[in-house]
Amino acid sequence: MIVSLTSRILRTVDPVCLAKIGWNFGYKGARSVLLFKKRMEQGQFFPPFLYISILNSCNLRCQGCWVDVDKPREAISLDELNKIIHDAKQHGNAFFGLLGGEPFMHPELLDLLATHPDCYFQIFTNGQLITEKTATALRKLGNATPLVSVEGNSSVSDERRGNKDVLNRTLRGLRNCLDAKLLTGVATSLCQTNINDLLTREWLQKLIDMGVHYTWYHTYRPVGPKINEQLALSPDQITQVRRFVTDMRAEMPIAIVDAYYDHNGKALCPMATGISHHIGPTGGLEPCPIIQFAKENVRTQRNLFDVFTESEFLKDFRETAAQHTRGCIVLERPDLVKQLALKHGARDTTIRQTALAEVDGMKPRTSQWREEEEIPEKHWMYKIAKRFFYHDFGVYQQLDPHAHSPKR
Repeated sequence: MIVSLTSRILRTVDPVCLAKIGWNFGYKGARSVLLFKKRMEQGQFFPPFLYISILNSCNLRCQGCWVDVDKPREAISLDELNKIIHDAKQHGNAFFGLLGGEPFMHPELLDLLATHPDCYFQIFTNGQLITEKTATALRKLGNATPLVSVEGNSSVSDERRGNKDVLNRTLRGLRNCLDAKLLTGVATSLCQTNINDLLTREWLQKLIDMGVHYTWYHTYRPVGPKINEQLALSPDQITQVRRFVTDMRAEMPIAIVDAYYDHNGKALCPMATGISHHIGPTGGLEPCPIIQFAKENVRTQRNLFDVFTESEFLKDFRETAAQHTRGCIVLERPDLVKQLALKHGARDTTIRQTALAEVDGMKPRTSQWREEEEIPEKHWMYKIAKRFFYHDFGVYQQLDPHAHSPKR
């Protein structure tokens, strides 16, 4: 599997892109995690991986979206983005996830990539705005990987994403990326309407045949102003996803990303461990993309390292989450999210200004944490990589197994 995947990547990805993947993402990414661990021992904090929603605008209207895509545009300017990246680079960071809305609607996206050739960017996109010209520009820059979202077959895609001919237009952008020899991934938010079609060996084989290099299975999280509970996976389906991912990682020549389990299959939350936090389109420093509250903002003259290290709000969020669940505090304990927001006087970072009411109306439900159903990694490569660079960093030592509320 590893030999086949490596051979395919070497044959189908541009050499400049490969070099920047290896250096900016591979070497520097590993180094940033080691620096993160060292800082934690010194009582300092700065996440090695920052995810930035660079604007709220989008050309689609997906079911259950928590971003204000239908509101007036809010965007982080190029100067502000450059300050974020510059401050992070000073402390060893080199990898950044760019989200939206739709990132390719930001008029200065390519300028941002060009300004930081010593960094690597993962762009979460629906792919529809990636023309041949755009893909060629990305190839010349060499420091970004498009992660294109596919949410089902033609009819499901149209229904899930609120437009017509969605799948064909997305696949056209995906093909432009692959033709330009970019390292390219496909992401899916698994839900009731697509799990039977996309959580399959046949779908992975189709991606391999297309030339896709990696895939990322998320699970639909019912949050935001228009929660669609009917789409949410059942607890048994959540376990099914984990089992499928570990099986396929050991069998098929495509990389499969996950963000919610360590090498032993124990659940974790990237926010609770501190390995990543989120910056919203209004500049707020948020615990994660679905927790739309903030005390601090990037629109400050202070160095971002100091802002993160001194944030009592983010510290309290991490510690409270780790004390109550190995899963998602938003899904399992929305009451605690509300309490923390009120305790710290955190600002609602949405344009709609209804985030507190939304959290207050949520019902507790199962997230990725299912006690006594831990499924360890099967493939040695994933097991080693996670053991050293993606684990809980000891934050769950004080976890109270009785502190989380009953789940549905």
